[in-house]
Amino acid sequence: MEWENQTILVEFFLKGLSGYPRLELLFFVVVLIMYVVILLGNGTLILISILDSHLHTPMYFFLGNLSFLDICYTTVSIPPVLVSFLSEKKTISFSGCAMQMFLGLAMGTTECVLLGMMAFDRYVAICNPLRYSVIMSKGSYVPMAAGSWIVGVVNSTVQTGCVVQLPFCRNNVINHFTCEILAVMKLACADISGNEFIMLVATTLFIMTPLLLIIISYTLIIISILRIHSSEGRSKVFSTCSAHLTVVIIFYGTILFMYMKPKSKETLNSDDMDATDKLVSVFYGVMTPMINPLIYSLRNKDVKEAVKHLLRRKVFNK
Repeated sequence: MEWENQTILVEFFLKGLSGYPRLELLFFVVVLIMYVVILLGNGTLILISILDSHLHTPMYFFLGNLSFLDICYTTVSIPPVLVSFLSEKKTISFSGCAMQMFLGLAMGTTECVLLGMMAFDRYVAICNPLRYSVIMSKGSYVPMAAGSWIVGVVNSTVQTGCVVQLPFCRNNVINHFTCEILAVMKLACADISGNEFIMLVATTLFIMTPLLLIIISYTLIIISILRIHSSEGRSKVFSTCSAHLTVVIIFYGTILFMYMKPKSKETLNSDDMDATDKLVSVFYGVMTPMINPLIYSLRNKDVKEAVKHLLRRKVFNK
């Protein structure tokens, strides 16, 4: 293979919805509204978890981290997409693209691990309630949350570092809204099987391992719930973990669809598959962070009471 077409790229062109100006305007309005809801919903959850002493527990500490993570993730990804919808210039620098890949992957990995930690917390609370305060002490749950962030940064550093070292040809068109790592890998003028192997290992360690922990935790939780004779008791216990389980199903259902099988160059050349990936990416990047606080608010009595208390206090102060 000759490398005469290889060049040093200084920027990428993000194709997105180029050629469909009306759709771009529609998506701009819809995504902007969703972004505002994300900021308000997750910001409220963070605020009440800090101000309400009744929520100073491991579960709400993890939930606060999850909300902060969703705000960070969407703030990194959504504003550039909104700008691209209105701007004719849809380019991004090579370094900017690398940073976007790094932050997106770091936060996605962190969320996977964090959801696993939250499942373990629910398992201990329901199956070992007498030992909960000992097992999930502050000396335990704070390092668990910090470890989730560290794992995300390490995984993203390795994967992003491997991608930016690939040689790229003159084709700099990324058929996506953002610098999504698989879409960038598509443009490499080299065999990407090594990158796919690294991605497969990372998927197994940082996506499948937390998912396995979640499955085991909820299997044991369900067994414990079925042993409760009272239907009212079963309903009360299940309500404490139903919100988290709903978030897990939505999050993992989407992310596994996107990343479970790293795509080869042949697969990536399919326009239909690219269109599907774009839609799923929008759902994962916008819908999931938006509905997380709604799920926890609607299905959690403590959160609803804390929000009401916060609103009453604001009205009283006025």
